[in-house]
Amino acid sequence: MIDIQSLTIEKAHAALKEGEFTCRELAEAYRKVIAEKNKELNAYLEVFDDALVQADIAQKMFKEGKATMLTGIPFAIKDNILIEGKIASASSKILGNYKASYDSTVIKDLKKAGAVFLGRTNMDEFAMGSSTQTSAYGVTRNPIDPTRVPGGSSGGSAAALGGNLALASLGTETCGSVREPAAFCGLVGLKPTYGAVSRQGIIAMGNSLDQVSPFGKCVRDTEIIFNLLSRYDKEDSTSVSDDLRKPKKTGTSKKIGVPWHLFKEGVDPQIEGNFKQSLEKLTKVGYEIVDIELPFSKYSLAAYYIIMPAEVSTNLSRFDGIRYGYSAKGDNLMEVYKKSRAEGFGKEARRRILLGAYVLSHGYYDAYYNKAIKIREKIKEEVVNSFKTVDYILTPTVPVLPFKIGEKMDDPVAMYLCDIFSAPANLAGVPSIAIPSGKSSEGLPFSIQFMAPHFSENTLFEIGKNFEEIK
Repeated sequence: MIDIQSLTIEKAHAALKEGEFTCRELAEAYRKVIAEKNKELNAYLEVFDDALVQADIAQKMFKEGKATMLTGIPFAIKDNILIEGKIASASSKILGNYKASYDSTVIKDLKKAGAVFLGRTNMDEFAMGSSTQTSAYGVTRNPIDPTRVPGGSSGGSAAALGGNLALASLGTETCGSVREPAAFCGLVGLKPTYGAVSRQGIIAMGNSLDQVSPFGKCVRDTEIIFNLLSRYDKEDSTSVSDDLRKPKKTGTSKKIGVPWHLFKEGVDPQIEGNFKQSLEKLTKVGYEIVDIELPFSKYSLAAYYIIMPAEVSTNLSRFDGIRYGYSAKGDNLMEVYKKSRAEGFGKEARRRILLGAYVLSHGYYDAYYNKAIKIREKIKEEVVNSFKTVDYILTPTVPVLPFKIGEKMDDPVAMYLCDIFSAPANLAGVPSIAIPSGKSSEGLPFSIQFMAPHFSENTLFEIGKNFEEIK
């Protein structure tokens, strides 16, 4: 009997290496949990029927001495990451039958390492949402409390890992889409530096913001996955070349900046209380806490919700009912376009397409989009400059605890406010890691997030592991 509850990537690798169990037995253990729990959680949209074949290939790598740390590790993959021959629908009706014709770069790298893909996971449609309630294929439930949301948009990947339906998982982040579900499901979630991990083969939402991001049960798990996936990819125009990747030195980073002025509204008192306790713990082990000002960052959410819909409306224009995907019947070409998009896209996707088309339209471009781009540059500038005086920026990951399913669906603005602490890192392109920081009286998870300078993921892993060890 495999104790998957306490399993980490390193523990699983050691056990596979020693022959305590095989790759097939490990995959079967997770498939058994999926069979028991997925009907309720709806974490997976599809469980791959070739998972055990993949496991046998991984076992052969162990036998031949070619195994890596991720060989045989069962992964859950978000439904917007292309795997050749598998459906990648981005949880939308309009791509419901689309089968990927090639592997994304991250999938190629994981395949080469011998990882096992258990299935594709549910998400907010085209990654638009903070709760995994906008999927065309039903809501995903939080494994800690199934009456609550798992966060979004990568909620399926978080629920799969948090509910022991996988040992590792991949999501994507445009604004908090991995850190927020990590917070809601008691996991570690890393948003890498923009350009650190290839975006080739990812169904785009906002090109200047999207980033493939790993979930882990602990900081070390996310570190292992990131270290494999972080590389220059000539097939991705946003990928940063090796000579520009200059990680910060570890071992001396002790100063943490806290932008208290961002806490003024909408933060649950329990969240703030836990955050202050976390600061006390860090102070006890030698970290220095200082107040910092990020005056432009209070506009980050407003800027994000102009830039992102603009990019969404451009990206989603390719789904027209003609070339591929869902196609409705119509008497003429315009009718096919209208019906295919009206029936194929859900409510939130249509809302963002309309918003994006509006802010890019003649007469409004300068008033909205151009201004948001200028604000974004100011936010990036102030975040980068703040790292001249502090080593990290620390905030809660999210302002609220996991909320009930259906609770905020009629109030999109309240849903958007879940991203208030996420947006600065995404707009500035810096890395950020969400780490569990305790539990509420109801047993719901708290989470804090650290930001660091560009390509300083190594220091995030260092402080993250230190924080995990504080009693």
